[in-house]
Amino acid sequence: MSETTDANADIARFLKRLQWGLVAFVAGWIVWLLAPILTPFAMAALLGWLGDPLVDRLQRAGRSRTMAVTLVYLLMVVLLALVLVILVPMLERQVSTLINALPGYRDWFVGTALPWLEQRTGYTLAGWFDSDKLIELIRSHWKQAGGIATAVFGYLSSSGFAFLAWIANVVLLPILAFYFLRDWDLLVERVAAMIPRDHIGTASRLASESNEVLGAFLRGQFLVMLALGAIYAIGLSLVGLKLGLLIGIIAGLISFVPYLGTATGIVLGLLAALVQAKGVDIQLLALVGVVFVVGQMLEGYVLTPRIVGDRIGLHPMAVIFAIMAGGQLFGFLGMLLALPVAAVSNVLLRYAHERYTQSRLYAGAQPATALASAGSPEGANIDPLTDAEAGSPNEGEDA
Repeated sequence: MSETTDANADIARFLKRLQWGLVAFVAGWIVWLLAPILTPFAMAALLGWLGDPLVDRLQRAGRSRTMAVTLVYLLMVVLLALVLVILVPMLERQVSTLINALPGYRDWFVGTALPWLEQRTGYTLAGWFDSDKLIELIRSHWKQAGGIATAVFGYLSSSGFAFLAWIANVVLLPILAFYFLRDWDLLVERVAAMIPRDHIGTASRLASESNEVLGAFLRGQFLVMLALGAIYAIGLSLVGLKLGLLIGIIAGLISFVPYLGTATGIVLGLLAALVQAKGVDIQLLALVGVVFVVGQMLEGYVLTPRIVGDRIGLHPMAVIFAIMAGGQLFGFLGMLLALPVAAVSNVLLRYAHERYTQSRLYAGAQPATALASAGSPEGANIDPLTDAEAGSPNEGEDA
């Protein structure tokens, strides 16, 4: 009789998990369908989450929710305006410098890089960049060229609509951010009210850990990106690289992908140094390399340990996979949410590992000590952290 009861309980548990898996699949499918219009909502939700702790602090200081939200929102707007006022003119000068240097880049590529490649490979490459040969190639393949032109014009037409949608998203973003910031606590309360009461302890614990991990990533990694961008931009400018500011900012902004920012900055910096010197300037190339080596050392030994810490616990390969998978599945929305979702998934995986080590499957014939020692009554109001650590019966019934 006991074995039959256990079998029925296992079947019921399996069906329950299958049901939740189906719900998750349907939710992911809906997100995939609505990804183009969900991007401003996701960005606004992130801004609301980032600003909510400051709003709560102002409320505890005696200000109303509306006043606190207004002050934090204005602070965000002012900071954004300052960044634009400072960076836009500097970037405009850098782009003008790049445009003026484009003929020099072409001459260096045709006169230096191509002959070097031809000597090393034995192939004649310069002929492919001759204008007469390109025109003759187009004439001989005019039908294919017409098909390509049609595809290009179709892409440009769809891109025009995409550009209008992007403008609409930019207009919606500040409006949505204000509402998320104002109603964040209300949204959290409504979500918490939907959680079954016998699982509220576990859910609270996981939400607290996820909030800590997301805070470490979003706030910490953003500061690391800004610091690296400033280090690279100032360093490259000081060593005499004309496009140092632009290259440094680009390398800093994409440094959230491990090693990608540094690798991109090194390649762009070395190319810019070769063109600027119209040849191999050993001193300039070495100084560019020193800037990125110093930046990497500061990131690895100072910035990341002190600002981000080890609370995220994501391996660099997991970060790269999360970004690529998010972009492949959901486009820009997936790339935007890839790392936050990966960080929260890491918390859930640690919890799943904890549950597994306390299960009969792991312990074998003898139940886990943590489960055997748990004796708190069902439905008791247990602290979220001690609930999970003690392995209470509430957790044993969870999903």
